[in-house]
Amino acid sequence: MEEKRRHKRLDLDVSVELERLDEDGVTTLKYIHVDVTDISRSGIGFTSRKKLEIGTYYDTKIQIWTKEVVDAVIEIVRCEETADGYKYGCEFIGMSDTDALKIDIYQIFNDI
Repeated sequence: MEEKRRHKRLDLDVSVELERLDEDGVTTLKYIHVDVTDISRSGIGFTSRKKLEIGTYYDTKIQIWTKEVVDAVIEIVRCEETADGYKYGCEFIGMSDTDALKIDIYQIFNDI
């Protein structure tokens, strides 16, 4: 199968906290913990026991390998039901250049 991603996916052993954003910018859910399956500069994949809707936005806090926290807004673009929950694919909608660079640096070290 041909790889369609713009950026290489990385396996990452971290947890993410999600907080849902409404259209008016108000958060509607307290933090949900998920398990990251992969991450790239353009998006993130994770599993969760909670059902999340495609097309919804979440403010995320991603703790990376250096224990730094990357803040980003994601949009849920794919959902697949699994035996023990759901697997999601998300695109980063908002992330600072500095935080995107941290993911790039991780990718460089991961490739060595």
